[in-house]
Amino acid sequence: MPETISAPAAPAVGKTPGTDRSRARARAARNRAILVQSTRALVLLGVIGLWEWLARASVIDPFNFSMPSKIWEQLKQWALHGTAQGSLWEQIWYTLYEALLGWGIGVVAGVVLGIAFGRIAFLADVLGPYIKVLNALPRIVLAPIFLIWFGLGPASKVASAVVLVFFPVFFNAFQGAREVDRNLVANSRILGASNRQVTLQVVIPSATSWIFTSLHVSFGFALIGAIVGEYIGATKGLGLLVSSSQGTFNAAGVYAAMVILAVVALLAEGLLTFLEKRLFRWKPAQPGEDR
Repeated sequence: MPETISAPAAPAVGKTPGTDRSRARARAARNRAILVQSTRALVLLGVIGLWEWLARASVIDPFNFSMPSKIWEQLKQWALHGTAQGSLWEQIWYTLYEALLGWGIGVVAGVVLGIAFGRIAFLADVLGPYIKVLNALPRIVLAPIFLIWFGLGPASKVASAVVLVFFPVFFNAFQGAREVDRNLVANSRILGASNRQVTLQVVIPSATSWIFTSLHVSFGFALIGAIVGEYIGATKGLGLLVSSSQGTFNAAGVYAAMVILAVVALLAEGLLTFLEKRLFRWKPAQPGEDR
């Protein structure tokens, strides 16, 4: 009998080796993310549980070190009944307002001056040493001076936040402007771009990733500036809660205020990370990074 030649089987629709590999990578990334989040939660629970046990067993002094259960009770009391300075949410908003305003001013000033110094060599040569000297100063000690200048209101806390935020943003913007691809600048010049166009359309976009890197750190610095200013002298804010709790030897109150600050900082970090991922979709993911 003559042999029959069968036609090759058609590949399954939608099933290609490349698709299978992509799905496998996505599944592996999801599994790793679940593992990382679960491990983080277990570590946190382990630390809290160990702290509670050590305090209850009097291995550590519960008066000085407090314990998680007392911190939770303090948070509930503040949330439900308010603080001596007013409602808890008012204190949070007061500190957040000072930190955000100081952060915004510090970021804008740092970016503008950093780009300017990076683009104008003469400006960097003349004023660069002064910037380095100011950066070397312990800026936290300026908080009492700002308190004398601006009083107990939010202005002194905003000033403290500004000086802490400005320098990391400035140096990152400056480095980003210096690290721009010279070929891009040269090609822009060939196409007839002016200095302003080169700065706005080449330098600033190239330095954006450097600037975003500094934003993650600088918001924490803004919170520190606001808290330190409130701790030294204020009428409202989380720093005043820390100072008042310390003055009454209320360790749980100090830790409770620190927990609130940590939550605020984590939320801000999450928002910045989300915005960065949205703006830099084109950027290839680093090994182990979930994009």
